[in-house]
This record gives sequence, structure tokens and C-alpha cells, in this order.
Amino acid sequence: MINAEEIRLAKESLEYALAHGAGAVRITLTKSTEDLVATLDGEVDKVTRCADRSMSIALFVDGRFGSFSINKLERSALEDFISKAIETVRMLSPDSFRKLPDPARCCRTAVSGREMEIYDPAYSAVTPEKRRQAALDAAVFGKEFEGARLVSEEGEYSDSEYDTYVIDSQGLECRHTETSFDYGVEVTVEDAEGNKYSDYWWTASPRLESFDASQCGLTAVRRACAQIGSSPAPSGKYNMVVRAEAASRLVSPILNALNAYSIQQGNSFLVDSEGKQVFSPGFSVLDEPWRKGESGAKLFDGEGVATAPAPIIDEGVVRRYFVNTYMSGKLGVAPTVEDAIRPRVCGWPSPGLDEAALMKMCGNGILVTDFNGGNCNMTTGDFSYGIAGQLFEDGKPVRPVSEMLVTGNFLTLWKNLTAIGEDWRRCATKLIGALAFSAVDFSG
Repeated sequence: MINAEEIRLAKESLEYALAHGAGAVRITLTKSTEDLVATLDGEVDKVTRCADRSMSIALFVDGRFGSFSINKLERSALEDFISKAIETVRMLSPDSFRKLPDPARCCRTAVSGREMEIYDPAYSAVTPEKRRQAALDAAVFGKEFEGARLVSEEGEYSDSEYDTYVIDSQGLECRHTETSFDYGVEVTVEDAEGNKYSDYWWTASPRLESFDASQCGLTAVRRACAQIGSSPAPSGKYNMVVRAEAASRLVSPILNALNAYSIQQGNSFLVDSEGKQVFSPGFSVLDEPWRKGESGAKLFDGEGVATAPAPIIDEGVVRRYFVNTYMSGKLGVAPTVEDAIRPRVCGWPSPGLDEAALMKMCGNGILVTDFNGGNCNMTTGDFSYGIAGQLFEDGKPVRPVSEMLVTGNFLTLWKNLTAIGEDWRRCATKLIGALAFSAVDFSG
């Protein structure tokens, strides 16, 4: 955790920069620790510990801007570093749009760093032996499974602590701390004919008491076994249901296209879309950064600007671009926040739906359980992704499919949205349930 001496050094560095030519300064101090225990086939394979501490210094000097980072936090080293950084900035071209955010927009409520309740004091009591045991307890190698043989298992248990402290020359002072306990596993199974299939599963929690990796290995094996005997389905248009764990592949490009950098560079299929009905009226994305107890919750963005719950897309209408202070000046639009903090996808037809309910609603189609490879053209919105999944009829899976491509355009795809599930995982970065679409192009 960041200590009082490090905070003092950050404040002294800010004052030193101002006294030696900087017109404005922002300092971000970060400190993190991660311990990892990796297993291979049920035995400990690797143990690592990573500790990082750095100070990022944003300098606004004579209408010019530069950002620098140093990890040697000693007064003499910092003073020398800042002096040279200021001289470097003076050699850059002027940029009138570079400035600190309006103080009225900045966060004043992140005082202790623990307001979001995602820091667990139990982290300090986790010993190397407990980490080792957690990794071994989660392993399933050596167990028997019906219909397939587990031939390899690679697991990783890790826990981490992250602390960030931000100050600027306009009086900003805010802090964010969090812990995370994580486990992920990839398995390979072999069927009776010697064909091999691989899959994965993972879980995470900011609090140790709610962390449970006991089902990860079993889930990964079930997912791998579900692929046995897979083959392409005939090419054509299908109803498509996308499993919650894979759905971010279809949502992330939309959020990226709403970033002001993409808008300004013309590298976005959502240019000039704010305030317009672009998507299905059943599609909404809400930014919910204040979901206490959930990873990703945060009171401020990278500039120190206060976050707040807000609609990103409201019933198909684009309501928000992600615009930092710099891009606000470049584009001549009002600033918001730098990025979506804790986006949640929601919509009609009714609450409480899950993957099974969406398949039943669609009747026949393809359930996409994973995307593998492919690309998206961010300028046009065209996409082509490889998929694995299940062909379903009358709402029930009938056989696995693989070696297929799903192609289309995001604007068209989301206009053909038919339903959104609420079976998201709280441990995921984005809260996205299963998704259902009509008339989607698949090729085998």
C-alpha cells in the first residue's frame, strides 16, 4: 500500500515542478503487488511475485504537454528527473488543447480509497502456503470424466493488491485501492478416437470470502467435452444466441467506437451518432461505476474526473461519447469521462432471461459459446469472427459446431437484436448477459 512517505514525495514533486517552470501538474502514484502460483497437471509448476511502484508526472509547460514516468522514488532522483522532463517538454510543439480538467468536474469523494468496498484486509493474511494450497485444491487433473480423458490442465491462482493516488495543481486529491483473487484454468481432453479439444474457465473476486475456484476445472472440462464431434453447420442465415462469457466480443467494439479518439481520427463507425437512434430500441448500455463490492467500481477516471451512473446507449439511442479534457477541446464538445467504467448491457423483452430462455425463444439457431480469431473494421463496423458453439433446435442443443465464420456489420447486427439476458457474471469487466439476434450470416 502507498505509505505516508510516498504521498509526501508526490506532493513535494508537484510543488517542485511548479517552482521550476511547470504551469500545471498532475501526479499519479501507483503501487501494486501480485503473487501467482501456476499448476501443470495437478502439480505446482511456477511461483512468481511481482511488485511495482511508479510515479507518472503530467507536465503542462508554456502551452506544451508531456507525460513521464519514474519508479525511483527518492527526492534527489525525482528533482533531477522533473527538471529534465520540463526541459524536454519545452522542446515540444505547443498544443492549446492540453490542460487539466475543470476542478468542478473532479472527484472529491475518494478520500480513503476504500469507498467502493473492493479492498479486502484479509489479503495481508494470505501466506505463500495458502496460495499454493488454493492452486492445488482447484486442480482436477487425475479425475475421471465420462466420455473423455483429461490429458492436460494448466491452472493459475493469483491474488493482487492495487493502490493509486492522484493529485494535481488545482487541488485534486483522490485515491483508489482494491484487491483481487483470481483463478483461471485451461484444459485439453481427448475422445475415444484420439481427437483433442481445449477450453477454459475462470473466476475472480475482490474479497477472499466470496472467492470460490472449486468449480472452475470441472466447468472447463465440461466446456471442452461439449465440443466433441463438432463440425460445421450448413452456411446460411441463423438465429444466433451468444453465451454471456463471449458476448463482450460484440459489445466492446461499440464502446471503442464511442471513444473520442476514434471519433476524432475518423476510425469509428459511430461518428455523428450522438442523440440518434442507431441500434434496436431493445438495446441499452448503462455505465454503473458505483456498484459497491464489484471489481471495476471506481469514483474517478484517469484524469481524476468524478464518475457517475449514466446511460451510454438508451433504448438504441447513443447518449454518450467518452471524451476526456484534451479531446473535448479538439472536437469542441463537452467532456465526459475517459472510458466506460462499469458498463451493464440491458434491454427487453423481460427481466431475468438467461441463455436457455433465449434459445427457447429463438427456437432454432446457433449458440455461440466462444469466438476464436477474426477481425472488426472499426471504420465501417464490418466484422468476421470464427466461432465454436452448438446448433440448437426447438430451444435445445443438438450437436456441437466449429470451423464456422459469423460475418456482418455491427449496425445491422444490433438492429436485429431480439433479446438480452441477465445472466452476466459479476466477476467480469463488463456486465453482459446472453444475447440473441435474428438473421445472422454463418458460413462453414
